[in-house]
Amino acid sequence: MKKVLVIGGAGYVGSVLVPKILDLQYPVRVLDTLWFGSDLIELCASRAGQVSAQIAFWKNDARSCNLKAIMENVDTIIHLACISNDPSFELDRNIGRSINYDAFLRVLDAAVAAKVRRFIYASSSSVYGVKNAGVEVTEELSLEPITDYSKFKAFCEMELRMIGQDKMEWVILRPATVCGWSPRLRLDLTVNILTLSALTKKKITVFGGAQKRPNIHIEDMADLYVQLISEPSERVGGKIFNAGVDNLKISQIAEMVKEVVEGYGAGPIAIETTPTNDMRSYHVSSEKIGRELGWRPKFGVENAIRDLCQAFFDGKIPNPDDPRYYNIRVMQNLLKEGRT
Repeated sequence: MKKVLVIGGAGYVGSVLVPKILDLQYPVRVLDTLWFGSDLIELCASRAGQVSAQIAFWKNDARSCNLKAIMENVDTIIHLACISNDPSFELDRNIGRSINYDAFLRVLDAAVAAKVRRFIYASSSSVYGVKNAGVEVTEELSLEPITDYSKFKAFCEMELRMIGQDKMEWVILRPATVCGWSPRLRLDLTVNILTLSALTKKKITVFGGAQKRPNIHIEDMADLYVQLISEPSERVGGKIFNAGVDNLKISQIAEMVKEVVEGYGAGPIAIETTPTNDMRSYHVSSEKIGRELGWRPKFGVENAIRDLCQAFFDGKIPNPDDPRYYNIRVMQNLLKEGRT
């Protein structure tokens, strides 16, 4: 039976992923600072009684905790923990580095020492940087990260790739921008931002609009991590995969949001376009993961918009301005309180 440790497992993706792992009856350990809330703990507590025997939570920091004890008898690690967007990282680059890189090195060393069989790392499609228009961004293209956030993602990949497969199987995912509903919701991601703006302000503000960005539904993202837990070694060991769907212009996403939200009876939604200096645009190819692992997304951006609308009208997002939905606001408060 697989024993899985999810580092950063109480976050946006982890809160959807961990219940899926529990559904397979795998014992799960979650290591998380819980800076962004304890929604996952509350969700698991509301499930059937047997869940408590399958899951263990460590409210702790990978930079300083006893990783040896946490990794004892662990078969697979899914490493999600990081300061997960550029503005949040740049609030304090030293803290960003300590979490996104220094802590990763500490985890990696501990995983090798503990003889963990498989290490699944959540990198980012942002490691490619800006590619020329019309270029299909495949796994073979050079990494040209622009921001500190994406640079440290690339550094972590480099460190992981130096580990021999005889010591530990590793697999690197480069996900597109995740979208959709999660118990630990984020409203600072493109699709989610535009949807909640339409619902609460009856207006969508588009900066630029011609930029093309890849997206992936959070359910597909979580299902992919689950798939990687049990894939045979020869299919994933030492492999790097892009993971995304719906390479859409920002303007296309805005039009899709407008149509779906108006379909919920929310009244007419205006789209306002303004200039921007951020014209990053790229088209990420997920052909490799489809060809080699048979992975096909089940959902898309429209599903994510509908899920968010349904959650909003069901009262699951009582205050869209709550700081906990925005990583940068949470990090600002943590820094102000000296809790980082």
